[in-house]
Amino acid sequence: MTQRPIIRAEHLTIGYDDKVIMRDLSFEIVQGDIFIIMGGSGCGKSTLLRTLTGLIPAQAGKVWIRNTDFVNAGPAEQLEIMKHSGILYQGGALFSSMTLAENVALPLQEYTAYSPDKIREIVAFKLALVGLAGYGEYYPSEISGGMRKRAGLARALALDPEIVYFDEPSAGLDPVSSKNLDDLILQINKTLGTTIIIVTHELPSIFAVGKNSIFLDKTISTISAKGNPNELLKNPPNEQVYQFLTRGENHEKRTK
Repeated sequence: MTQRPIIRAEHLTIGYDDKVIMRDLSFEIVQGDIFIIMGGSGCGKSTLLRTLTGLIPAQAGKVWIRNTDFVNAGPAEQLEIMKHSGILYQGGALFSSMTLAENVALPLQEYTAYSPDKIREIVAFKLALVGLAGYGEYYPSEISGGMRKRAGLARALALDPEIVYFDEPSAGLDPVSSKNLDDLILQINKTLGTTIIIVTHELPSIFAVGKNSIFLDKTISTISAKGNPNELLKNPPNEQVYQFLTRGENHEKRTK
């Protein structure tokens, strides 16, 4: 049975002010997907993520989230949609003056009418879910970079979102911490059914977790490939995708 998309972009053009970065982007993300937005530096990956989450306006086109045109919705309607989404920023974006528990509690205090006891219960569960049980009273400065990413993920999951967006989740992490985060992403996707959208250029993570993807090609300012990253590696549709997915290691052999 064909799954209905939870997100559908139609002829989307993105950029800043009068500067166009990517144009005519059309793609679908189904419920429960782990969807990778990939491409080289400066291709517009993070710009697309910011457009999908309403942080910057689209220049043209539509983004349907469920049955709502998110791009052209009003602020109140956009906010209501975003309550069902979570975002993990590159550095975790935790408030340094607040403990991990206080950081995770913030969206619950802002957007729910839960009692303090209920919030504490949810916070403890979310921290345990990301492997940080017992760390609630720590401040961000007192833990490692990998743990800060996990705490940021706990906060992103606080409201039980349908969709979680990740902006370069492996940035600044050592290989072991990056692998552990990949495993956590797979676990959350499997156990909670959360739709996960990841902006990254890290090949190990792309191949380890990606179920579907788009490749933003800076040479043509649009999408030049769609599909499972491992399948795209086996059958690259163009030289740009091949070069990206292999880091150019076998370029001479391929072109002979």
